[in-house]
Amino acid sequence: MVHNAYDSLQLIKDCPSTVECVGLWDSKLLISCIDCSLRIYAPPPESSQPSISNDPPSSRAGVAGTPYALERSISGFSRKGLISMEVIKNGKVLVWLSSEGLGFHRLPGFEAGGILAKGKGVNVYSWDERRGMLCMGRQKKVVIYRFEGGRDFIELKEFNVLDMVKSMGWCGENICLGIRREYMILNTTNSLLTEVFTSGRIAPPSVVPLPSGGLLLGRDNIGFLFDQNGKVLPEGRICWSDAPGSVAIHMQYAVARLPRHIEIRSLRAPYPLVQTIALRDARGLLSSKHCVIATLQNSVYGLLPVPLGAQIVQLTASSNFEEALALCELLPPEDSTLRAAKEGSIRIRYGHHLFDNGSYEEAMEQFLKSPVDITYVLSLYPLIDIPKSQSVTESEKTLESASDAYLLSRASSDASDEMEGSSPSSANSQPLESDEKATLEYRKTSHNSLMALIKYLQKKRDSIIERATAEVTEEVVAYAVQETSTSPDSHWSRSSGKNRGHVHKSSGAREMVAILDTALLQALIHTGQGSSALALMKSPNYCDIKICEEFLLQRKFYSGLLELYQRNEMHREALKLLNQLIQESGSDENLPNLGRKYTPEMIIDYLKTPSLIDPMLTLEYAAPVLESCPEQTIELFLSGNLPPELVTSYLKRHAPHMQVTYLEHMLTLKENGIPAKLQNELVQLYLSEGLESYNDLVAQQNWDENVYSPTRRKLLSFLESTSAYDPELLLKRLPTDALYEERALLLGKMQQHQLALILYVHKLHEPELALAYCDRVFYEQASTNLKASPNIYLTLLQIYLNPKRTTKEFEKKIVSLVTSQSFVSQKVGGVGRGKGGRGSKKIVEIEGAHDQRQSTSSTDSGRSDIEGDEVSEEGITSIMLDEALDLLGKRWNRINGAQALKLLPSQTKLQNLLPFLEPLLKKSSEGRRNFAVINSLRQSENLQVKEDLYKERKRMVKISSESICSLCNKRIGSSVFAVYPNGTTLVHFICFRDAQSIKAVSGAPVKRI
Repeated sequence: MVHNAYDSLQLIKDCPSTVECVGLWDSKLLISCIDCSLRIYAPPPESSQPSISNDPPSSRAGVAGTPYALERSISGFSRKGLISMEVIKNGKVLVWLSSEGLGFHRLPGFEAGGILAKGKGVNVYSWDERRGMLCMGRQKKVVIYRFEGGRDFIELKEFNVLDMVKSMGWCGENICLGIRREYMILNTTNSLLTEVFTSGRIAPPSVVPLPSGGLLLGRDNIGFLFDQNGKVLPEGRICWSDAPGSVAIHMQYAVARLPRHIEIRSLRAPYPLVQTIALRDARGLLSSKHCVIATLQNSVYGLLPVPLGAQIVQLTASSNFEEALALCELLPPEDSTLRAAKEGSIRIRYGHHLFDNGSYEEAMEQFLKSPVDITYVLSLYPLIDIPKSQSVTESEKTLESASDAYLLSRASSDASDEMEGSSPSSANSQPLESDEKATLEYRKTSHNSLMALIKYLQKKRDSIIERATAEVTEEVVAYAVQETSTSPDSHWSRSSGKNRGHVHKSSGAREMVAILDTALLQALIHTGQGSSALALMKSPNYCDIKICEEFLLQRKFYSGLLELYQRNEMHREALKLLNQLIQESGSDENLPNLGRKYTPEMIIDYLKTPSLIDPMLTLEYAAPVLESCPEQTIELFLSGNLPPELVTSYLKRHAPHMQVTYLEHMLTLKENGIPAKLQNELVQLYLSEGLESYNDLVAQQNWDENVYSPTRRKLLSFLESTSAYDPELLLKRLPTDALYEERALLLGKMQQHQLALILYVHKLHEPELALAYCDRVFYEQASTNLKASPNIYLTLLQIYLNPKRTTKEFEKKIVSLVTSQSFVSQKVGGVGRGKGGRGSKKIVEIEGAHDQRQSTSSTDSGRSDIEGDEVSEEGITSIMLDEALDLLGKRWNRINGAQALKLLPSQTKLQNLLPFLEPLLKKSSEGRRNFAVINSLRQSENLQVKEDLYKERKRMVKISSESICSLCNKRIGSSVFAVYPNGTTLVHFICFRDAQSIKAVSGAPVKRI
């Protein structure tokens, strides 16, 4: 026996006649005897006898009292002895079954209602109180009645069945029948019979309806539980110690009448034995609302349920916690506070019981359902270190006092004292033997217990985080309200702490979630779940920094420690640790201790953290990896919020060779968006590299002006495409006898186009480059909405045809540049022959240029050197006639033909000018013809206008004495008048003038009539 669920009380003792059946009418007992009499027993007035019907079981004063007393006896109540009887419809009708049939009496006067229609020969019936319907079995038929009007039964349906019905019971809208040795479900809607399963051979079929709507069907000594559809429930099997004669359902128990005793079992799986009551040879069982009545031959016993509180105490003391929790659910709703307290206390004890027996996951499920705090559960794990705080300590004290206050009926019974003696607090306080302590410690630190703890913490985490988030929201709102209502003078500075632990005021939920995350991290690492611990650290968490830092260092879980630093914005500590790990990873001996290899790229990845906003910290820790990961470091500088000037200054001090790479990447990403100072810095770096390469090649005597290194190509491209640099500073750094193309580009940026073209023609001997330069200048002038000047092409033409005169002009310009450039002008050596193959002439060496615009030589003084009066003493003057003619043929549409012809020597053959003159004359003649056509059209239009004028002047207007002004409606007479363009509207001239003046002042448009 597990516990006392019922107390046996003899209600009727030494009945004069044998008891056949019993019924319950309010608090009275109806006894049908073998002599066909009906005896009515009632409890004595003002006695301590408990009520067996109306009063709740918890109101019972004791288990002993005076037996019921005979109140009335009705002789000859029935012709034959009753088999069973039942009071229905709130005590209005007494339905009884005898061998004669099914009949009823009306209460309270016991007026005979007679046998029901078709009620003779009935051997079994079942009443549905909820719907007020009665079904009965008669021979091979089943008849359904409805009780209406409080007086009579009305037949509804009749069904034919296979054989005589031995047992029946309502199953929702259907009826379960025991026929022969089988159970069947009768569908009352379509009369369909469905077989369920066979009954046993020892006991007859037994159908017992359950409060849930299911059925308990008997097969010998086993009762099977079915749902309303006739499907057996999983593990739905009650095994009795013997084949029961009948079964009654009361509360959460099944009470069976066995030959030797009455057996009580729980209706909760696995349906254990609860209690046995020594009532031998019981003749019947009757279940009422608050008790079970058992009939013997000459006595009646009442099985009164023990108060729920006492049962709960018994079950808890005997470690039957599941049954105790099930009984807690039966406590009345008005005691919800007590019910919650009892249930929570039981779950705490149940959790300790399961934990001590190694059922860690089940223990955590009980702790999860109880009001116990997570710190209470974590106290079972001494291996887990958690932060201490005032709010958590207070919550623990509150929880302990609450659990102590609601211990289940400690002073009500000996069982409660036993329970109190085994409570968690006293159990923890009792000294343990050394071996027991060792065993308990092993259990608490075992892998399975930690895995159960992890699941518990993960389930609790979401709800606690929600509370913490709500607290943060409330604090922010309160802070905002305070800020708006506080004057600027009393404004207090905001907290700038980066860690979550530095809150404005104490927060229970946030402290609790900090404890939870700290414990969860330790449990994950203790169980070897490093990846899960790392995922926790990467996600938003509230881990205590100090405890977790010490723990992770002790466990050498460096990746988790880095995430802890990064999540709490402790970037300096993280970078310091990462730098140390990279250094230790260089040795193969340290790799087993580190767990993985740490590379410099990890620092680069870490420096890309969005929360790292300190540029000096980024530059400080980028220096060690700049040499090993130059490209990644440059990308870091470009992707971050680092000022370019700061990065350039830093690279200049620590890695000068990386400046070019950084500026090139930045220029590629931001196009021309970088500052002019950095562009100038980049071109200076290009030039420095180019000069270094030039000096090396000159020392090796391998310098060639026409060979372009990659750096020189970058320099030329940058000089040509960008203007955000100082050309004068660059010119000072160029050598005097090399890098002529660079010098030409710089002169072009200074608008010294003539000097630049001289370099292309006489130093580089590249007419194509000179022509491309002219085209570039021409398009630049056109793109700036300035009139495109052909002088640039005439300048090139003069250089081809007048080398002597241009040389003299260059000498004058160079003299003005000597003082600012700090170098001396020199005569140009022999100029190489052009494409025409003529002699050479010396021109002045171009040393530099200053920032002034060129002036085109006049055409009057620009005649070819070959037609001049003087000849150079050093040799015959050579002109580049072929290049000049080629220029005229290619750009004839951009050169003034008359000026170009004046520059050409008179000996030039007309045949050589065909590529220039032919398209020029075609265009000129075409333009002249177009102008002629336009002139003719203009003249024709002029004649047409004159003709229209003559027609208008020929019109006549006749003025008579009847002519009236359209404005003032007066006769015109001999006054001056005006006529509108339609020729019919006449007005006085004065009226017309006044109307025009008014409209002009008001701004209205003049009306055309």
